[in-house]
Amino acid sequence: MKKRGQVWVETVIYTLIALSIIGLFLSFAKPKIEEIQDKAIIGQSVTMLEDINGVILSIVQGGSGNQRVIELGIKKGNLRIDGTKDQIIFEIEGRYTYTEPGENGQPGPHIDVGNVVATTQQRGKISTVTLISNYTNKYNITYQGGENLKILTKAPVAYKLFIANKGEVSGVDIIEMSII
Repeated sequence: MKKRGQVWVETVIYTLIALSIIGLFLSFAKPKIEEIQDKAIIGQSVTMLEDINGVILSIVQGGSGNQRVIELGIKKGNLRIDGTKDQIIFEIEGRYTYTEPGENGQPGPHIDVGNVVATTQQRGKISTVTLISNYTNKYNITYQGGENLKILTKAPVAYKLFIANKGEVSGVDIIEMSII
């Protein structure tokens, strides 16, 4: 009878040891996996902003009335279409530090990645990476006919962004954006 009880005690102890080792491994591996995922999302987001920029250049060269639709998949973070500042901004919070962060929670130095400006702000272990496509003095970005702000958050399906060239006013092309 004593041997049978000892076998069960050993089995429980070995199971607890195995679960503890798995837990320790996951506690170290999970943050690294999240960091790698964030790095991939930031890379895709830079590409997305470059694609939007390419579409804008294409419709401007095509002249007034030219329009395109582009699909935007947002898995994490948010995309802001800021008509008042004529900017398109992607912001993501995560573990990955894309650029050198500033001190005391301030944004770090700006880094140009193609036509996109990137900064990182760090609070503890969490970094906020901001990617900005600035069209000030080049184009007048509008959302649904006005100088509006539209925020696109993560979604299971891709957004369809409609971009149109509404013509030129005072030497600046008006680029109209809306979600369809």
